[in-house]
Amino acid sequence: MSPSDETPSDGAPSEDWAATPLVLADSLDLTAAAPLAAELLAARGKPAILDASGVQRLGAQCLQILLAARALWSSDGQPWRLVDPSPEFTDAVALMGCPHLALATQD
Repeated sequence: MSPSDETPSDGAPSEDWAATPLVLADSLDLTAAAPLAAELLAARGKPAILDASGVQRLGAQCLQILLAARALWSSDGQPWRLVDPSPEFTDAVALMGCPHLALATQD
């Protein structure tokens, strides 16, 4: 289902899906972990669209934050989308045993 297919019960298009995706930093290392967690917590309660197209490095700490955020969105009943993962992002999540994250779209 594409974001444009999302409609609330009143039939109007969802404004949340029209929001600009959260563009992930190019280097998601230890120093990026706290800011990433803060950005995600600030977006809680709304659909998450994360743009991973520019990610060049992904560390275990930021991977843990992304996995925890995806679980949190799921428990909140909110959609989660990771779009345009870079080859480096895809390789890193596969190397760390989470290749599904690069493919994950949860509505």
